[in-house]
Amino acid sequence: MSAAPSQLENVSVEVRGLHKSFGSLHVLKGLSFNVKPGEIFVIMGPSGSGKSVLLRHIIGLEKPDEGEILIQGEPVNESGLRDKYRIAMVFQSAALLTSLTVGENVGLYLAEHRLKSPSEIAAIVSQKLEAVGLKGVENRAPAELSGGMQKRVAIARALVMEPQLFLFDEPTAELDPPMAVTIDEEILELKNRTHATSIIVTHDRPMALSLADRVAMIIEGQILFIGTPDEVRRHPDSRIQKFINAKPPVSKPRNMS
Repeated sequence: MSAAPSQLENVSVEVRGLHKSFGSLHVLKGLSFNVKPGEIFVIMGPSGSGKSVLLRHIIGLEKPDEGEILIQGEPVNESGLRDKYRIAMVFQSAALLTSLTVGENVGLYLAEHRLKSPSEIAAIVSQKLEAVGLKGVENRAPAELSGGMQKRVAIARALVMEPQLFLFDEPTAELDPPMAVTIDEEILELKNRTHATSIIVTHDRPMALSLADRVAMIIEGQILFIGTPDEVRRHPDSRIQKFINAKPPVSKPRNMS
């Protein structure tokens, strides 16, 4: 079996002067911030403010027009970076491989790198699926699962990696409240056990304000404020208060006459 990637307790992320445009649309407008080793850093903001685009830059799926992103001081697009650090991302769409079973999806990292025996992989896969409320679905195809269940499989797949850097794009979207709480607990437990650095894009305000060490508020491609959850709650800017205190719309009863 091949050795696991070199292990560090945690990694830092630095974003420097990040700009990105798609045609005439300027999405990211000079973002700069640091994510401390081992912290849970949550990115919040209205839809269309550039949060998911930022996350795709951090994992190296997009290249900036200007600026750079460093992981543990090294550019994200540097050759060999992924062999040095374990980086996992949970996409909003789950991004499961449809040609594999659920169990094969979850255990893919361990199998590809030959880090565990088949029996050990099976045990770990079963444990992680049970942790996200999906006991016994190993042999099912991803297409047989609902969107919310697929999201949980993607989270289990990422948890198996024991990543040093964990990236989440709306991890609790499509999940019911009890399962959302379970996912929050898994993220926190992973941090406590492995000191993983987590960057989370979310609209889930209760999750963000209960789980984050720091929160970045992004409005129209610019960072408006970075601070602790308490600092965000107390911030006087009306745009921040409007976002974190917005109430869901109340549905009106239908007229049955």
